[in-house]
Amino acid sequence: MTRLDELVAYPVKSLDGVSVERGELGPAGALRGDRSYAFVEAGVDPAVASVGSGGGYVNGKSEPAIHGLRASYDLAGPADATPTAVTLERPARSDTPADERRFALPADGDALADWVGEYLGYEVDLVRDPNGGFPDDRAAPGPTVISAGTLRELASWFDSIADPTEARRRFRPNVVVAACPAFWEDRLFADHGFGVRVTVGDATLCGINPCQRCVVPSRHPDTGATTDGFRERFVRKRRETLPEWTESDRFDHEFRVMVNTVVPERSWGTTIGVGDAVEIEATVEVDGETPEAS
Repeated sequence: MTRLDELVAYPVKSLDGVSVERGELGPAGALRGDRSYAFVEAGVDPAVASVGSGGGYVNGKSEPAIHGLRASYDLAGPADATPTAVTLERPARSDTPADERRFALPADGDALADWVGEYLGYEVDLVRDPNGGFPDDRAAPGPTVISAGTLRELASWFDSIADPTEARRRFRPNVVVAACPAFWEDRLFADHGFGVRVTVGDATLCGINPCQRCVVPSRHPDTGATTDGFRERFVRKRRETLPEWTESDRFDHEFRVMVNTVVPERSWGTTIGVGDAVEIEATVEVDGETPEAS
């Protein structure tokens, strides 16, 4: 039976994730605490910022140096990935020494922003949203889903990806499922106007669209070193290995992998965890990106 094999939260957007055993689905359906903090360029309003390169967020798309930061967290609870403290380690750069420091959150937020800004060479703000965080896909902010088989397959395509764990760090899913084939998650989206309802333990998610990838997976998660020709090879290999069940008008090009989801309101507050059964239920109509059958 397909099951939840690994659950990963990213308490600070664009920084290291943390594997957890259980996670509560908070307001809007995201894992509670996931991407609850983010860095933006100083003075930028995150409500109008874009996650694309140059859109105001300080993330891996716009700032390769962000990959050099290592993060570990103190979390609010066993099912709540909201960080109460973060320990950051930065490498030396031409104008800044290597350093490691612990920041309590939210109390030390300004000091954290100053320390990261010093490393990057320009001012940044640390922003917070405890009610849904800062997902890339605001229309589908639920947990992102990929299979362990997909991560193994992706790692096999590139000499620069050491193993499935590194693939997971590059592609940054929340939910990794096992006991299913590579690209199983492609079963979780349908044509525009429809989604695919799936249960994870006692929770219901609705798969909406295959995630369009950016430059981040082409970079080593620790150094930011770029794999030459990454997109071209990815597209070719994705086309060669495309399952028959992937057919959908949402899958309009091959530089897509992983699935973005929405969570019906009745499942907000539900907890999902490693070992939970994962079962596809039905294709349902969606209103915008919200399942009508919730």
